[in-house]
Amino acid sequence: MKYAAIALLAACGLLLFARCGAGGPSAGSAAATRGGAGFNSTDVMFLQMMVPHQAQGVKLAALAREHPVRPEVRTLAAAIESTQRAEAGRIVGRLRGWERPLRAPADAHHAHGGVVPETTDAELAALERLPADRFEREFLNLLIARQDDAVQLARMELGKGEDAWTRGLAAKVERSRSAQIDRMLGLLDPRVRGG
Repeated sequence: MKYAAIALLAACGLLLFARCGAGGPSAGSAAATRGGAGFNSTDVMFLQMMVPHQAQGVKLAALAREHPVRPEVRTLAAAIESTQRAEAGRIVGRLRGWERPLRAPADAHHAHGGVVPETTDAELAALERLPADRFEREFLNLLIARQDDAVQLARMELGKGEDAWTRGLAAKVERSRSAQIDRMLGLLDPRVRGG
């Protein structure tokens, strides 16, 4: 009887450990935080923060299709929209594979600096209402700010993340967004406009 009780306790302990490591409700557990399943809380936070960030970025980039902008701005925006849609699909797949929610509760990551940079619906609506002669410049400025937010999120992951796939994504995000920012700054330069 004594051995049966010990075996039962050991089995329960193993089940609890496996549940925590595989993404059970105890996201703050030691296994989840230290990467018991090959990832840590920074990896999860980065991906969870990227889900809404990507969705907002896609909405913003898509506005270039509906407004008068130079062809090079339209082409860049289309590339950004396409890239972020593809990345979002892979991010969702990773989080589901870890059995983590796609979005954390609003204050879940505040304690360790995780605040999702957000472009509000009001900002997007204000941008859409701008006259044609002001739209492109404001569009580029807002998109630059969003891409810089992604660079900062990626650097957070590269500094503290453990999962190789997620770190690889972060490195790609840092490189691509930085290049896009440089390109957009060039497009904002009056000399590029020919003026």
